[in-house]
Amino acid sequence: MERPSGLSSEDARRQLALDGFNELPKAGARSFWRVCIEVLHEPMLGLLLAGGLVYLALGDRAEALILLCFAMLSLSITVVQEIRTERVLEALRDLTSPRALVIRDGQRQRIPGREVVRGDLILLAEGDRVPADADLVEVTHLELDESLLTGESVPVRKRVAGSGAEPPPRPPGESEHARVYSGSLVVRGSGLATVYATGPTSEIGRIGASLAKLEGEAPRLRAETRRLVRVAAFLGIMVSLVVVLLYGMTRGDWLAALLSGIALGMAMLPEEFPVVLTVFLAMGAWRISKARVLTRRSAAIETLGATTVLCTDKTGTLTENRMSIVELWNAGGASRRLGREETVGTLEPEDADIIRIGRLASAPVPFDPMERAFLACAGPAAEGENRLVHSFGLTPHLLAMTQIWEREDRRTKLAAAKGAPEAIMQLCAIDEGRKAEISAAVDAMAARGLRVLGVAGGEWEGPELPHAQTGIPFAFLGLVGLADPLRASVPDAIRDCRRAGIRVVMITGDYPVTAREIARQAGLEHGVVVTGAEFERLDDAALQRIMRETAVFARISPEQKLRIVEAFKAQGEIVAMTGDGVNDAPSLKAAHIGVAMGGRGTDVAREASSIVLLDDDFGSIVEAIRLGRRIYDNLRKAMGFIIAVHVPIAGMALLPLVLGMPILFTPIHIAFLEMVIDPVSSLAFEAEEEEADIMARPPRKPEERLVSVSLIGWTGLCGTVAFLPVAAFAWLGARHGMAPDQLRALVFVTLVLNVISLIFVFRAFGASLRGAFLRPNRTLFSVLAAIAGLLALTLLWPQARAVFRFAPLQAEDLLLVAWSALAVLLGLEWVKKLKNPVIGRSRAATKGLT
Repeated sequence: MERPSGLSSEDARRQLALDGFNELPKAGARSFWRVCIEVLHEPMLGLLLAGGLVYLALGDRAEALILLCFAMLSLSITVVQEIRTERVLEALRDLTSPRALVIRDGQRQRIPGREVVRGDLILLAEGDRVPADADLVEVTHLELDESLLTGESVPVRKRVAGSGAEPPPRPPGESEHARVYSGSLVVRGSGLATVYATGPTSEIGRIGASLAKLEGEAPRLRAETRRLVRVAAFLGIMVSLVVVLLYGMTRGDWLAALLSGIALGMAMLPEEFPVVLTVFLAMGAWRISKARVLTRRSAAIETLGATTVLCTDKTGTLTENRMSIVELWNAGGASRRLGREETVGTLEPEDADIIRIGRLASAPVPFDPMERAFLACAGPAAEGENRLVHSFGLTPHLLAMTQIWEREDRRTKLAAAKGAPEAIMQLCAIDEGRKAEISAAVDAMAARGLRVLGVAGGEWEGPELPHAQTGIPFAFLGLVGLADPLRASVPDAIRDCRRAGIRVVMITGDYPVTAREIARQAGLEHGVVVTGAEFERLDDAALQRIMRETAVFARISPEQKLRIVEAFKAQGEIVAMTGDGVNDAPSLKAAHIGVAMGGRGTDVAREASSIVLLDDDFGSIVEAIRLGRRIYDNLRKAMGFIIAVHVPIAGMALLPLVLGMPILFTPIHIAFLEMVIDPVSSLAFEAEEEEADIMARPPRKPEERLVSVSLIGWTGLCGTVAFLPVAAFAWLGARHGMAPDQLRALVFVTLVLNVISLIFVFRAFGASLRGAFLRPNRTLFSVLAAIAGLLALTLLWPQARAVFRFAPLQAEDLLLVAWSALAVLLGLEWVKKLKNPVIGRSRAATKGLT
């Protein structure tokens, strides 16, 4: 039969123009300018820029420059982080964009996979990744790994459809099917296929396109921060109006009153909130990236820390997605479990023979996961000086393969066979009694979740080989049990999740027996294993009950995965979903947090996710959760500190007006305070280590606000306590006739030192004065050193004193101010020691947190 010549180059160009490139939809890949525009649309950043512009219009360049610098810093950090994330993801786009070998104009050509078109003839060989969906027209022992579509790593056999027949529509993963799918990997044999679907119309593209119909979860933290900004802005406006009215009514200068009110309002604008949010999430994403976890959307960090249910795939997530030999059963009936990475050098001779012959029955350069397991166990020297002279492949009637090796003496040949146990027993002509014994061993191994192969060996001395492997006299050597091993980090990770109050649920397309065994190894308390067929029959009431009781779902379809995620969400759970294959993508996007695997995951899965595990290590999820909780905890501390600090600032803006005193603070003083507040709240608090019980706390309630009522109450108390000595010094100094410049310096130093006291108070929600000073935080102490240096400069350098309108202070004044700040710190720590005011833990519960 004449071999097809494929498309002509001209036909291929026309088809490419008609269908477009063979690539997946990129879900709106973001350019540099698009990221910038998205950031500029944020109302928090807009508020920051607007504040700077208003000050610029009023002629107050110093405050304008400060606000605008903060705006540019916020913009730069966000843009750099987002662009870095997009670049890393772009670098990961390789699995579904292979190069392809096609026949065009009657010649073989190697072209980029994105240029494959419908009607192309593609040649497939071991190790190739299929570039597009295609119908097979020729096959030679062809097997493919379709785990990216099905989630299962066991190869599936392929065949050619009947003459003139179009292959019926069947899902990926089905054996003896006449279609191959984009993204799958050829592990054995070769084939020729005609492309019928590319890009979005392929199976992998169809699932990717379905993601557009799912609405991703809106980040709660951003919405919460916007609410805080609105509330703070409203309070700032109200305070400014009060100042304008008081100033105008008491002093009669309404223009000065208006300018004073605008200046105060701008000083009280919550510009720290957007800076803190941006820095925390950007720096948090950087910290998490050091643990090999890529954050696609920074706001997902806090939601990951609030996760209550972690839904995970089995293959490639809990397991390593590679087969390994874990059990042997030899012809003498003896069974042996193999340790991790154990090789033939540690085995008894009869067990070592099973491994060596199994290796010789495999391809010299294996791609099949099971054959790679034989190679790993037997080592590269198993072939010795033997030379491969013939291969008998698998057939639908005999699921075994044989490799014929010519020995070094050139007189005899070694036959090595492996395959389904029943096929190997057929080759060895075993009697019924012996078959029953072997079959019982097979059933026992299969019940432990193992994939079982039989191994046989024989010799051939004739010059001519038989026409079929059934003509060789084989001797049964034993059985090999293979498994996709559990990742070493998984048991500890699941224990950590349980300790943190996070429920782990395994959702897999594998068989119940295998799923149950993996759950047992992982330490997953699973109860009853629910299969996809059973799940399909559940009504709503039964579904809700099952979701509360079951932790392992087996033989689950992609649609059912999505239903499981939605059911958990309906129960009020915060759901994180991990996965790597296309079949995981819809549930990844539907979950509150989608966690994709970056090493072997598909573009579709990564685009649907919020977080990507670059090392595919399930244990990294726990580290990400820990960091997510730390970031959220520190963010609450920073927000509380910001609110507390503004209490004495607002108080000192109103106090002179109420008492008829001269205005003490001008914009330059406010600018100095901003230099204290901003780096502390955005950098120093971000660098705080987590408290000791961060992973022993249950997940916070979904409805819990970032700044709760209890936190507002605590910050109000802290701010008021810090304000009292400042107000007392201001009132007493004015009453005793202290010069205005000296009074201003005294009150300002008091306020700065009390702000520093608040820093130490907010370092931990638990009570530990020793911990407040000794817990390591290089960033914080660097900032404090800079603040101390600048404060000393304003007090000691005459030119700086003139700018700030300060007069020299006496040593006893400074000592009194220092004692007042220490009293504030000790008093607030004593209140914390009685009962944690923020998260409600008693003294016993908070003991030792720091």
